[in-house]
Amino acid sequence: MIFSLLKRAKACVTEAACLTEAARNKALLSMAEHLVLHTQDILEANAKDMEKATHLSLVMKDRLALNAWRIEAMAEGIRQVASLSDPLGKVLDRRLHANGMKIQKITVPFGVVAVIFESRPNVSADTAALTVKSGNVCILRGGKDSLCSCEAIVLALREGLKKAGVPEDLVQLVKDPTHESAGVLMTAKEYVDLLIPRGGKGLIKACVENATVPCIETGTGICHIYVDSTADFDKALAIIKNAKTSRPSVCNAAEVCLVSQDIAPAFLPLLRKALVDDRLAEGQKPVELRLCPLSLAYTEGKAAGEEDFDTEFLDYILAVKIVKDVKDALTHISLHSTHHSDAIITEAEENARLFIASVDSAAVYVNASTRFTDGGEFGNGAEIGISTQKLHARGPMGIGELTTYKYVIEGTGQIR
Repeated sequence: MIFSLLKRAKACVTEAACLTEAARNKALLSMAEHLVLHTQDILEANAKDMEKATHLSLVMKDRLALNAWRIEAMAEGIRQVASLSDPLGKVLDRRLHANGMKIQKITVPFGVVAVIFESRPNVSADTAALTVKSGNVCILRGGKDSLCSCEAIVLALREGLKKAGVPEDLVQLVKDPTHESAGVLMTAKEYVDLLIPRGGKGLIKACVENATVPCIETGTGICHIYVDSTADFDKALAIIKNAKTSRPSVCNAAEVCLVSQDIAPAFLPLLRKALVDDRLAEGQKPVELRLCPLSLAYTEGKAAGEEDFDTEFLDYILAVKIVKDVKDALTHISLHSTHHSDAIITEAEENARLFIASVDSAAVYVNASTRFTDGGEFGNGAEIGISTQKLHARGPMGIGELTTYKYVIEGTGQIR
């Protein structure tokens, strides 16, 4: 079955690449329309997934859950992608050869883009939108937890494509959520031009180590926030609260808080109040603080193990460590960062510049929450993943990162 799907996808590549911008935008708007039209079907399918999700934590269930608002947000994301400028046919470079030939470097689609993801069904809509806009064909392979939801979403999207007069096979779903199907996509060199894994550390590691097709490593997010000795406490607490608790199950949520020793005695009790005491008083789930030995002297919490500073919790857990200064914070980040998103809270321009220059991550923040590392927030309309590598793509990947280029040479009969 999967090879039949791969063949159908490959057969669409040329037609997808030749669609006009107007045709692609028409298809996207039709996809968004049909997604909303099928809201009830998608919600019923999602209810089946949720019913089976007894093994998932509350925050992971939140990743899986859909409602009418989230479906409309998915549709709006597709509309935003349609409104973006065309990424294809852009002239990146042009030059004139001495013999009169015109040489141009022009953006083109990759071809077949396969995305392996886990329990977030909205990934299917985001991916489909970005690949259609960029002239690609996508193959989606979700996890077993979101299978019913993804089937319903893709059915609606394909109906939209058909209504717009373009091939339905521009968007395809692998309905087999086993490791075997993932293995086929990782090694289908004749059919897959680019593989993007979106999920946890295990999935990304499996793809990077086993894929024989080109693969972009996306982000396990051990995101750090360093609170400098000059930090504004109110600003720092608001940022940490947002970065940790607004949606702890996503890769741009903060997992580690580093605090300057100069302010730790005053700041750490306030941190506990904001993340634990105040949330309990408001009937919200408190954050479990996992504290280094020095931190335990200033506030209450659980003693941190060394592994806690190398863990993407995706939950209401925050590892906290006291560091000497900004340079000590930078040393810790260089040893433990996954190169996703890291932030400094500071009022010292010198420390901010040092942090920006030294942190080797896809997104580096000064006095802002790491939760902004997102395709929509960065103006991409949506994202197909957040790359933590350095070749070709880095950070939130939108339509621009789903293009490559070729050289077009126009002559009048020149020979060499």
